Amino acid sequence: MRVQIFQAWNRIRSSFWFLPSLMAAGAMALALVSVALDTPVTDWLRRHWGVTFNGGAEGASALLGAIAGSMITLAGVVFSITLVALSLASSQLGPRLLRNFMRDTTTQVVLGTFVATFLYCLLVLRTIRRAEEISFVPHLSVSLGVVLAVISVGVLIFFIHHVSVSIQANEILARVGAELNGEIDRLFPQCIGRGMPRNPSREPEAEFLEQFEQEAMPIESVADGYLQFVDLNALMELAEQEGLVLRLQRRPGHYVVATRPLALVWPKDKVNAHLRERINAAFALGNQRTSGQDIEFAVNQLVEIAIRALSPGVNDPFTAMSAVDHLGSALCRLAGREMTSPYSYDGQGQLRLIMSVFSFADVADAAFNQIRQQARCSAAVTLRLLETLAVVVGGVHRPEDRAALLRHAEMIRHGARSGLPEYADRQEVEARFLSIKRLGGAA
Repeated sequence: MRVQIFQAWNRIRSSFWFLPSLMAAGAMALALVSVALDTPVTDWLRRHWGVTFNGGAEGASALLGAIAGSMITLAGVVFSITLVALSLASSQLGPRLLRNFMRDTTTQVVLGTFVATFLYCLLVLRTIRRAEEISFVPHLSVSLGVVLAVISVGVLIFFIHHVSVSIQANEILARVGAELNGEIDRLFPQCIGRGMPRNPSREPEAEFLEQFEQEAMPIESVADGYLQFVDLNALMELAEQEGLVLRLQRRPGHYVVATRPLALVWPKDKVNAHLRERINAAFALGNQRTSGQDIEFAVNQLVEIAIRALSPGVNDPFTAMSAVDHLGSALCRLAGREMTSPYSYDGQGQLRLIMSVFSFADVADAAFNQIRQQARCSAAVTLRLLETLAVVVGGVHRPEDRAALLRHAEMIRHGARSGLPEYADRQEVEARFLSIKRLGGAA
């Protein structure tokens, strides 16, 4: 069930229709209520506050018609501006960033405001009666329509400002960087250091792992697609109920091929068709990667921006350096978190799940490998990479994390020797590299 909820919520958040549809439904309800209460509220205002409403049916109809026509026109303008922003982001910064623009709540609210105002005026307009014997003009509802029109004008001005800001490279980098930091906070919530005890994961006995490797039964995937979400709680409950040990062969972000193993189950004599169905139901597959449990997805978005900025057609090293800055910030945050153990035990201390988890080295590789390969001929970006590594090295706590960063510094140094033609640039790279080695405690 959690898998279906995750997929549905992910589709809703990335759609332009959900929030505008809710606002349109609210506008329709508001129109019905305001028309129903129009006469008693108008009489109460006249008796207690002396407020009177003027205007006949023809004027009210013309006013509401003008508002409705302008609102649907503005909705088209907003849609056109949004498409231009999406096209610009796709061509300049990468198609995977379209998801961020489609999940932008501001754009959805603006579009919903114009559609809601249009529907409100349309529904109020149909209640106006011009015949003298049954003349009816909902003065209060018409006045509320004018208020909504004024609000819509303010929303349009704000939307123009929002689009102008949101398509700037630094703003996009900041949003993606914030999303990455949020994923780190959610997936790795425990901090280490400052006197907090660190609990290393308890590894199973080598004899059991060897037995598991020889006797486990594979559970094949029934579909193709990117693994978006794994319901670990459901798998843990299943393993406890059936007395199983499960090893997950894929992790979120991997592409899964039908008929290839998703998991291994031990003991194999408990595997049946119902168990295969329940295990497959715990894996959510889709046409694209998402950031729900896939920390590398947000990293890859920053990397893609940097690589496109370094391409000969764009040649924008400043954007690439900004992307490196955000990657360094995320790695500094991750360096202070406890890494997830690949082994999960039940309440009785029995091993139940063996998972493929993200390590600090995995994230560092995703962050630096492609940028390092593309930036070997750019002195500015190469130096910024080394500066970022120096900052991150100073905050790591685990020796294996420090070794991973020193390995990247060595590869950047090696690439700069062959990629940078100027001797002074190579000397500057060498000086930065030696500084990183001193910070990392390397000999």
